[in-house]
Amino acid sequence: MDAGMGVGEQTQCLTFHVAGEEYAIGILRVKEIIEYGTLTKVPTTPPAIRGVINLRGSVVPVVDLAVKFGLPETPITKRTCIIVVEVDLDGERTVMGLVAEGVSQVMDLRPQDIEAPPAFGTAVRVNYLRGLGKIGKKFVLILDIDRVLSTTELLAAAALQTAAPEAAGATPPAGGPATPGADGGGA
Repeated sequence: MDAGMGVGEQTQCLTFHVAGEEYAIGILRVKEIIEYGTLTKVPTTPPAIRGVINLRGSVVPVVDLAVKFGLPETPITKRTCIIVVEVDLDGERTVMGLVAEGVSQVMDLRPQDIEAPPAFGTAVRVNYLRGLGKIGKKFVLILDIDRVLSTTELLAAAALQTAAPEAAGATPPAGGPATPGADGGGA
């Protein structure tokens, strides 16, 4: 963990829901939470970027974490909101928005309440996680927001999303598996 999560001391996190799962990020990264409103789509952006908003004169890209994690787009409801966060993007502080199904609470996590990320069993890549926060009998996934929203990761997600439809419609290469009965002969 780094300074954004408070090594060896109590940490405050904002918890929120994406695709039915509860996630958390360090409260020091959260600038504000706003109502989901009109977004402007920008051509040729990665699919996880739903668009941009005008936040007091600044252009803020809005990322749908569900799409980023390879899940269906977050449905827009009365509780849907945008969590405005500050991330370190290629060494520069950048403001971005995250689409959330809703926010839960600000909670305090002590060091003994945070476990190492699991090597399996989550919809989120392990390197996106700082750890698992214990809340009673359940866990909340603590995101490494800098890794999740890195330029490299967003571009890689876009490449995977565009490659997947092409792969699904691809035909086997010449010399590939033969179809049954294609040789015209019997045994």
